[in-house]
Amino acid sequence: MVRLRTEFGRLGFTAVETFIASGNVIFETRARRAPVLESRIAGHLEEVLGFPVATFLRTPDALAAVAVASVPGAGEGGASHYVVFLRGPLSPGARTALQALASPVNRFEVQGHEVHWLSQAGIGKAEISTAQLEKALGQPATIRNISSVRKLVARLAGGL
Repeated sequence: MVRLRTEFGRLGFTAVETFIASGNVIFETRARRAPVLESRIAGHLEEVLGFPVATFLRTPDALAAVAVASVPGAGEGGASHYVVFLRGPLSPGARTALQALASPVNRFEVQGHEVHWLSQAGIGKAEISTAQLEKALGQPATIRNISSVRKLVARLAGGL
């Protein structure tokens, strides 16, 4: 995480910090075009680390909206709630492929550039791998537990 903070600083971002040891980076920039920033960050990290790094940006407001999204069935029946962050919206074919992965154990709710995944088994015992999920989605993805998302939102709001 120290290396990640250093590299974001080298890119000229300010107030750089990492949060929860899973690649979450908080930073400030005056740049406003997320696709350009994502590409710039991903390219730099691949260059200095030697491997591709899928990069997903969200503003504090967008992340807060994800944290409070209404997801039918969330919090019921012991289901674990994960958020799958995407670069862009799903194509109709990707939506169909994603729903083909659904089962009584795994439910998916697409909301914008995120997929809420409710799993009765939990991600550690899920029948679905990240690779299978990315293949169905047709794009890279990163997954966070809703609790981590909410902690990140609280940190951005000045808590934690």
